[in-house]
Amino acid sequence: MYKVIGTSRNRTMRVYWALEEMGLDYEMVLIPPRSEEVRAFNPSGKVPCLLVDGEAIIDSVAIIQFLADKHGKMTFPAGTIKRAQQDSFTQFCVDEIEGALWTAAKNSFIHPEERRVPDIKPTAKYEFANAMKTLETRLGDNEFVMGDTFTIPDLLLGHCANWAMGAKFDLPEGPVGEYLKRITSRSAYQRAKDKTGY
Repeated sequence: MYKVIGTSRNRTMRVYWALEEMGLDYEMVLIPPRSEEVRAFNPSGKVPCLLVDGEAIIDSVAIIQFLADKHGKMTFPAGTIKRAQQDSFTQFCVDEIEGALWTAAKNSFIHPEERRVPDIKPTAKYEFANAMKTLETRLGDNEFVMGDTFTIPDLLLGHCANWAMGAKFDLPEGPVGEYLKRITSRSAYQRAKDKTGY
């Protein structure tokens, strides 16, 4: 059984969702970020952290990719063109979409108050809106970003959509809005929400 360290109101939710999608057993170890207990596994104090055979894996994307590769779910095989395209979508999500959300979060409540730049939030919203336009073009008429297969970037995009709503970023209507609703209505996501109180 996997042990997941972290709380659900952050990127740890991605790991819970992935574990539910893959039908894997896990134990939730509810320890807040930046605590000494977390720093024992990750010097930055960030969560999530996955414990596997006494070894720690940190960073939500690395954890999910490890699980997907190990269990052969939610991913294309390494070394294939499809995997490279999938990884491109993952990077797009982390760099362009999550990047805008993270910039806003750091300057709203993460950084010490004297280090925050509150005026950056409109720029972050602008970047997010541009990324949503790019997503619409890349998504096309596909059910999921990689066609008819639900993969890691879909999960990341669904998580970012909920993060965006909580941060009062505008989500698009039309094909991208429908796609995001479809992703976040998946039964595995609902199970993860119910178990974690997300």
